Amino acid sequence: MTKAANWTIYAIQHSHTDVGYTERQEKIRQYHVDFIRQALGIIREIRSGNRPDWKGYKWVCETFWPIESFLAKATETERKELAEAFRRGDFGLSGTYLNMSELVGKELLDAMLGRIRDYAQSIDVKLESAMTADITGFSWGYGQSLHDNGIRNMITCIHTHHSMFPLRKKQTPFWWETPKGDRILIWNGEHYVFGNDLGIQPGLGGNYTIRDEMDTSKGGVTFEMAEIRINRYLERLKKDGFPYPFVPVMLSGLPTDNGSPNPQMMEFVNKWNEKHGDDIRIQPATLDDFFAEVRKYSDDIPVHRGDWPDWWTDGTGSTPMHVQVFREAQRVYEKVRRLDPACEIVPQATIKQMEYDLMLFAEHTWGYHSSVSEPWNPFVQELGVRKDAFAANASTLAHTALYDILEAKGDSLLAPDRPMRFNISNPYSFVQEDYAHFIMESWHLDEIRGGFEVFDEASGDVYPSQLRVAHRGVIVTVPVTLQPGEERTLRIRAVAMPSDRTAFNVDLLGSDRITDIADPNDNSALKVTYTSLETPFVRMEWRLGDGIVSWMDKKTGKEMLRPDRNHHAFTPVYDVTKAAKVEEMNDIRRKMGRNRKGPDAHISVGKLTKAEVVDKGELYASVRLTYEVDGCQHYSLLVTAYADKPRMDVAVRMHKNSVWDPENIYVSIPFGGPIEAGKQELWVDKLQVPTRLRIDQLPGSLIDYYCLGEGAVYTEANSGVAIAMPDTPLIQLGSLKHEFRLLQDDEGMKDDPAHLYAWPMNNYWETNFRATLGGFYEFRYFVAWGDGFLQPEAALETCRSMNAGVLAWRIK
Repeated sequence: MTKAANWTIYAIQHSHTDVGYTERQEKIRQYHVDFIRQALGIIREIRSGNRPDWKGYKWVCETFWPIESFLAKATETERKELAEAFRRGDFGLSGTYLNMSELVGKELLDAMLGRIRDYAQSIDVKLESAMTADITGFSWGYGQSLHDNGIRNMITCIHTHHSMFPLRKKQTPFWWETPKGDRILIWNGEHYVFGNDLGIQPGLGGNYTIRDEMDTSKGGVTFEMAEIRINRYLERLKKDGFPYPFVPVMLSGLPTDNGSPNPQMMEFVNKWNEKHGDDIRIQPATLDDFFAEVRKYSDDIPVHRGDWPDWWTDGTGSTPMHVQVFREAQRVYEKVRRLDPACEIVPQATIKQMEYDLMLFAEHTWGYHSSVSEPWNPFVQELGVRKDAFAANASTLAHTALYDILEAKGDSLLAPDRPMRFNISNPYSFVQEDYAHFIMESWHLDEIRGGFEVFDEASGDVYPSQLRVAHRGVIVTVPVTLQPGEERTLRIRAVAMPSDRTAFNVDLLGSDRITDIADPNDNSALKVTYTSLETPFVRMEWRLGDGIVSWMDKKTGKEMLRPDRNHHAFTPVYDVTKAAKVEEMNDIRRKMGRNRKGPDAHISVGKLTKAEVVDKGELYASVRLTYEVDGCQHYSLLVTAYADKPRMDVAVRMHKNSVWDPENIYVSIPFGGPIEAGKQELWVDKLQVPTRLRIDQLPGSLIDYYCLGEGAVYTEANSGVAIAMPDTPLIQLGSLKHEFRLLQDDEGMKDDPAHLYAWPMNNYWETNFRATLGGFYEFRYFVAWGDGFLQPEAALETCRSMNAGVLAWRIK
């Protein structure tokens, strides 16, 4: 066997933080607090001279969540001991709060990174490096947030189950250029237990990341096996053109997620270095130790700029209802931070708890590891409820905080004789041009049934308005434009509206009260028939069976739906891959690889079966379109068009059947066209960074689907269309067929049409996704268009504004 020469293997021992995959969340927290105590005990034994054979051992805290949890329970002596361990370099600090999904927003992420930075400063430690394990990508804005918080290095341990690393190779560094042009040094590493499988942790490795003929089932990887594996691995790196004399490997003290520290690695390290150290030396290290070596070669490291889409972000589709709750809670959290920046009303402790709950839901674990194989198991269900509770608790805290702020701002609570008087507010740094909704109790209907008007108390200006009777109340809708930080007071007053109608002889309306003859003299802004909905800005048409077949911009005369679409606007597409028997529920999912369906998936396209007019007034009109589609007992669209601006709101409502087999639901959003830089571009916001999909991306990265912040925007020469998506963050651009997948910069991209779909739900993962998606849902989409959306920044702000809505509350 030929040996590699002059190598250093940096062995980085850590515990992969995975909250809720292997145990209850609070038990995992308890584990990690104790892991820090164990690691401190190991260092104590080394420094006391009791265990000289452990000398050189180092422990890296993969995430800050365990440290924060430890500090909350530790004695003052323990806190000082931990700080000393970091300062000496016995412990390594990582600038990662948890291994996150892309659900986390910029303001929340910055707040949590700020906690790590503040702790590092408090103990006089420089925070420069971060690591992640398991997760497979990061929003482009994530890199910017890291850099803005002083983090200059990051190593990734990507898990390639249903995923892949970027650049088409691992164990390679690159400079990740941020949107502002800053740079972070990335090491694109191996799986986080690769060091175990090499044999560095004696007896606690296997064949998960190394597939060879060795039998590790009895006693793990022996020293002799490790000699073969390590030399063979380094030889392969050389053959692949690996240019460095060092390589990092991560390992865990136990062969499991959330594993403890284990100084027995030093038995292997010492034995190896004594025998092979002249050629291949194994060096226990922290992140900073490793990156100090990498930076010696910084001039030769390539630079890549763009988004790094996360393959595992599809987990957001496995708990769609609670993702919806989370996203709204995060938006309310952002409002609270703006309305009460100094925490004069909402205590800082409440804000911190809100942030904690939001982060624990957005963390990358979606359930217990046997969620699919035994979905009836009470423990599986308990872990799922606990995960969901983080979103629910964050929602409760956020809305309670908002209500406390509004009460301090004069919110008029329920009492007799309350005036119909409302404040509206824009807490954001951008203009909000939207609709305020004034919600009142049902008894107010008698006051304004005969007519009303909405006016500005300061100017006396009267606003257009429309009333809708809702369950247990009425809602008055008013179009408003608010400047950043502006507040305004509006009032509703009853106004008698005389009627000159005593008969119908001059109207094209029969005594049967049915309108089915076109009136050539109808000059109303809103026109609704059984096949169309028309405003001054748009004409939408639908056909039974087909669905919405036309979306015409009346200003330009241009059809907005792309002519090469595979499915009509907001048509549902459902697929299910049937398992032959219950025992195959897991394996049929595993075999999907990078596809999210099997090669024999059954695909059903929704058929429009019914169209109904729901509402029509001076401000807006609504129709309900009902479809038949497999997998759903009910699927309908509530489509609302406005008389005053080019905007349509679409609420997708469904009663989803409970299905155990792996399935997906997509919603066709066929605007735009093939993506081409400088011509037709599709922009999304990635942690508030405008990003062109399939253009601003790392080479070899995911191009099938993405997790967006607030919406998607198509721009071209003279117009743009903004699609706000408040509830469903996943979109699909790749083919809906099972096939070999394309990656960024593949030659086949030029022939891929990139049809846009919302992807509200899936249950295809074989371990920890929710096994059933059954239930009732409503997912909202707001579509606006015109020459005001040529700039992606402004268009994406419009998406954010539409999703946030106008803040309105009743005042005394």
